[in-house]
Amino acid sequence: MTAATFSNVEEAIGFARAAKAAEVPCVISMVAKDGKLNDGAPLASAVTRIDAATAQAPLYYMVNCTHPTEIEVGLTEGDWTNRLGGFLPNAVAMELLSLCSLGHLEDGDPGELGGQMAALSMRFPHVHVWGGCCGTDGRHIAQIARQVSEARTSVAA
Repeated sequence: MTAATFSNVEEAIGFARAAKAAEVPCVISMVAKDGKLNDGAPLASAVTRIDAATAQAPLYYMVNCTHPTEIEVGLTEGDWTNRLGGFLPNAVAMELLSLCSLGHLEDGDPGELGGQMAALSMRFPHVHVWGGCCGTDGRHIAQIARQVSEARTSVAA
């Protein structure tokens, strides 16, 4: 079971505990604008706190609904990054409520987003879930898939 767009540690802990009690494997995906959840927890702290409170119940963690430039500051070094399994970015760096109230999709530059995700794939070669969130469409997903694949192929060669 995957639950996305968690914005605070306590709700993610509750979800992980419920999944564990039901014996259902789970994945938690969080919004991390400026590298922090809405409750102020840095991404590293959120992952380690959830793991500590749930005996590592989540299979892995993802970050969604956040542009790569907003995630980057929270991707601090440490063993906690081994728990990351996916990135599902927004097409543009823009505050979520503002993005949702535009009345149209703000799609940014699909090629640029693909390049940013390729850079993340080089930094986190163990991450295998790549996708998109707000404002992304087939063009973005195609660029992410192509550029992540090319980046990983160049490293393997």
